[in-house]
Amino acid sequence: MHKTIINNKPQLKNYRKRLRNHGTSAEAALWTYLQKSQLENRKFRRQHSLGNFIADFYCPAEKLVVELDGEHHYHEPGITNDRVKESYLQSVGIKVIRFENKLVFKDIEWVLEQIKGAFIYHP
Repeated sequence: MHKTIINNKPQLKNYRKRLRNHGTSAEAALWTYLQKSQLENRKFRRQHSLGNFIADFYCPAEKLVVELDGEHHYHEPGITNDRVKESYLQSVGIKVIRFENKLVFKDIEWVLEQIKGAFIYHP
């Protein structure tokens, strides 16, 4: 029986790498708080593919995607793409939370609290 791969499809490897190497300043800033299991001891992955989509940040233990949205997310086709992506992720049991890029710089503590609040398990 053939197993369907939804995590880190090999054909998306180069694209994931390019996104990691050329991410936004908001992604880089948030990553400093999420990397190395700093947030409530949860491991996050950066630019992780799920199905045919790439999540900005993914916490496998929580089945949680964190997306940071820049200007293109507020106009077509960005809005439609985000809806399709979110619908797919929800269909495979993954919760998605979104933040505007500027919130990372304006109120990082609030963003981190919202992420922690989305965790299923609270120690």
